[in-house]
Amino acid sequence: MDRVVKDGHVAVLHSPGYGAGWSTWNIEYSDEELMFDPGLVNLVLAGKKHEEIVVYATLKWPGAYIGGLSELAVKWVPVGTRFQIRDDDGHEDVMLCDDIDWIIA
Repeated sequence: MDRVVKDGHVAVLHSPGYGAGWSTWNIEYSDEELMFDPGLVNLVLAGKKHEEIVVYATLKWPGAYIGGLSELAVKWVPVGTRFQIRDDDGHEDVMLCDDIDWIIA
């Protein structure tokens, strides 16, 4: 899987706005494909208009739910770091493994 890497960090796409998630709401495509796509990452980083991002995503992932694209953002995660994207009513948050307060029984 191709990824955008800069200064030892990987670009991870997520949708921080409430209402709709991006990778968490598109179960017909792999999370990795949606979170790391270099073309989509570059569009977001370049500040392209929402319409251009929608056209790209619609062509790349036919039938995907595009509501999560409205506030798509990039979070830079150190290479090799374990993480997950958590969804709360469409608000996606990138949680690093070391940032989670695990409870031990």
